[in-house]
Amino acid sequence: MSTVITDITQLNPDERYTYADYLLWQFRERVEIFRGRFRQMAAPSVRHQRISGNIHREISWFLKSHRCDVFTAPFDVRLPLPPHRITNDKSDTVVQPDICIVCDRNKLDERGCIGAPELIIEILSPGNSKKEMRDKYDLYQEAGVLEYWVVFPSEQVLQRYLLDENGIYQAARPNVQDDKVGITFLPGFELDVTEIFEE
Repeated sequence: MSTVITDITQLNPDERYTYADYLLWQFRERVEIFRGRFRQMAAPSVRHQRISGNIHREISWFLKSHRCDVFTAPFDVRLPLPPHRITNDKSDTVVQPDICIVCDRNKLDERGCIGAPELIIEILSPGNSKKEMRDKYDLYQEAGVLEYWVVFPSEQVLQRYLLDENGIYQAARPNVQDDKVGITFLPGFELDVTEIFEE
């Protein structure tokens, strides 16, 4: 039986955890579970939060007339990976994307999202390791996330990855200042990259 954990130091980095375990963790630090292994998340900086707010504002305004919903962290996304249909508390992968869009409301419950959002946006910070970003790329591709965006604050670049018909990410041209970017499943949406990085 799972035990309530009140301090992150009680977690064993060699142990495998599930969402059922995660629900019993009562400490302040933010964590994700990645294929059963927990990972501590760095606290977002002011710049990170500004960028997230800028993107969220533009998307949420557009979605007022659509059925899709946009969410910002902390928001739990449980990712059962094909071919297995693991759901709810048995999921061994729980991530908190900086921003995500969910159009299938059957995937939503009071705890968050079960399954792949249509779009996930991650904003890099000094706490993001290269290994973490590579692993998330693989994870989101395998889970079937239609679009995966990575924002590079220092370089002021937005890199988009679009899932092709074979379930493989194809990198779009990097987007920089003055570029306009759309979302494939939201016709008419356009985001000015310059506005992402406004202070």
